[in-house]
Amino acid sequence: MSGEAHPTGQRGAGGSGRPLALVTGAGRSAGIAASVVLDLVRAGWDAAFTHWTPYDERMPWGVDPGAPEELRKQVESLGGRARSIEADLSDPAVPARLFDRIECELGDVTALVLCHCESVDSGLLDTTVESFDLHFAVNARATWLLIREYGLRFRGRHGSGRIVSLTSDHTAGNLPYGASKGAMDRITLAAARELAHLGVTCNAIDPGPTDTGWMSEEQKADTARITPLGRVGMPQDCANLVTFLCSAEGGWINGQLLRSNGGLG
Repeated sequence: MSGEAHPTGQRGAGGSGRPLALVTGAGRSAGIAASVVLDLVRAGWDAAFTHWTPYDERMPWGVDPGAPEELRKQVESLGGRARSIEADLSDPAVPARLFDRIECELGDVTALVLCHCESVDSGLLDTTVESFDLHFAVNARATWLLIREYGLRFRGRHGSGRIVSLTSDHTAGNLPYGASKGAMDRITLAAARELAHLGVTCNAIDPGPTDTGWMSEEQKADTARITPLGRVGMPQDCANLVTFLCSAEGGWINGQLLRSNGGLG
């Protein structure tokens, strides 16, 4: 990165002179999305980000109290504008309302970074219809609707727009998550062609196993052992790549599924 104030050459609305990123799924300080938000802000962006507390409440790691508000304060301390928005992405009406609010309060979105997910471990034989449908509503349908809203509303300079989604190839024993994430990356890669007239780049990242608080010490050791670079992925590893893809220097990378996992598989 060059460290320039306007990484894509696109100025944000609202008088800040900084481009604006919308990052989904930033409910936990240890998560990839929070690292993405902070890394983009350090590179000269403003950031709006979503979170959904009821999801964290039913996960083993639980809610990270105050994390979204703390992230907002960190963004502002770094000189960026921020909005923290509670958003249930299983509701098909939410993406349009989300863009309406962000455009009103911060301006036009230049980069859309999709880090949200529904993830409940289950396989072919024990996945319920309700869980399967919820995974596809959050991981696939919401991705399509967010990208559609972005494409319909994008008014930036040709070549300045960015879409990045986080995907996964973990399907066996994790069927609804892996299958719906596979749909997510197909939707993202389709957008690279269908939004070509806007000059928007669209890429998917598979960050591999990442230490965001869900891994046991045994899982960390096993993952490090089988990874050629000898360690577990960290949220900052993925954030580094997202920020590069959103920069002017990353503008020639388009329509790609990028594995940023230390060489694991």
